[in-house]
This record gives sequence, C-alpha cells and structure tokens, in this order.
Amino acid sequence: MDLKENLLIGMGNPLLDISSVVDKEFLAKYDMNENDAILASEKHKNLYAELTEEYLVEYIAGGSVQNTLRVAQWLLEKPKVTVYFGCVGEDDYSKILYEKATTDGVNVRYQYNSTTPTGTCAVLITNHNRSLCANLGSANCFTIDHINKPENKKILDGAQYYYVSGFFLTVNLQSILEVAKLALARNRPFIMNLSAPFICQFYKEPLMQVMPYVDILFGNETEALTFSVEQNFETKDLKEIALKICTLTKTK
Repeated sequence: MDLKENLLIGMGNPLLDISSVVDKEFLAKYDMNENDAILASEKHKNLYAELTEEYLVEYIAGGSVQNTLRVAQWLLEKPKVTVYFGCVGEDDYSKILYEKATTDGVNVRYQYNSTTPTGTCAVLITNHNRSLCANLGSANCFTIDHINKPENKKILDGAQYYYVSGFFLTVNLQSILEVAKLALARNRPFIMNLSAPFICQFYKEPLMQVMPYVDILFGNETEALTFSVEQNFETKDLKEIALKICTLTKTK
C-alpha cells in the first residue's frame, strides 16, 4: 500500500498519562467512579501528588488523539503518515511526550506555551476498570493561529483524513470548525469521537455545531446513551440511536 506522509491529521489535547493501580478507596476520596473520564477540578488538586508519592506509577505519552495516532503508526509501519496538533508546555513532560510520539512515528507539530505546564492525566486502574482525571494544563492554550502557520496549513491542505476528539471541544471550537470546513471543501472525511458522557452533556452546544460536518462518529455505549438523552431521542436501543444520529443534518 502506497502511504503518503501526513495523510491523517489528528488534533487534540496532549497529556502525559500518570498510570497506576489503585484501590476503590482512592477513587472515593476524590469523588470518582470506576470508568470515569473527567476534567480535574479544585477537589482533585492533590490527586496527582498523592498518586506519585503513594503508588507505583508509570509515565506514558497520552491524550486520546495522540494515542490513536501512535496506534495507527504501529499498524501502518511507516513513519509520519500521521500528524498531530496540540499544545504543550516548555518543560520536561513535553520532552517526554515528543520523544515517545516521534519514536512511534507520529509527525508531532506541537504548539508550545511558555507560561502553562504540560497537561497530565491520572489513569487510575481498579481491577479491569480504568478511570481518567485530566488536568489539561497547556493543552487548554491551543490557538487557531498555530494551524494557520504556513508550514502547518500546507500539511492540513494536503491531508486526506481529519480526526478530532470531543475532548478538544473544551479547548478550541474555532480550530475544530476550521478543520471541519477544510475537510468539507476538499470532500475528505472528517472524523470525530464523542470521547466522554460529559461532552454530550456540558458541551452539547459546541458539539452540535460540529456534528453537521462529521462523516464518521465514534462513541461507546455510555456516550451513545448520554447523547440520546441530551438529544431527546427517547430510546436506549443502541442500534436505534445510531440510526437517529445518521439522520441528523449533514452539511454538504
């Protein structure tokens, strides 16, 4: 298969995953449930320090889109087929992220922020369950001018596929719409992931601004059920939910 470089664009929140096996009491202490995917709030400010001090942790280059591209590179077995856009800090964590991602073959095009540290995500494993608590840090600082830089715009213009996570709706809707409209103008697939139930609930308005451009939508059972409730589909049948999503307005 003839795979060109920079074929697939991914845009999302680069995070350094801090992963550890914990007990249910640790989750309860920070008001978390098994299989949660949440953004850190004030009550989680001590979580990361306690995790690294009290448990054996592993550091992994993360963020859902960055992970997706790393897996894609592993499958494709050719470097730089994928390109990743996201914002990181100027610190050791971003160096780890860059090294891990580029070693795996991703063409990393980070935007660097000098005032805010690289984002982190606590990955809390209990039995066969995984709970995520993300502190976005500099991932929150992504600006549209980064993708409009001539060297980055050239990459975007030449890509064939575009993938954005629902998580990125919390950061920069303007950039998502810019890429979505570019994909539409070039008749190329725009792909999105619902990412977590809270996106369907608390970021419903920006999500529905992007939905008319989406060609392929990913989501698990919990996300689909939450989407159904928020959109008044009045069904819990997953097949029916999928069919109703397909009838939503599509910009052409």
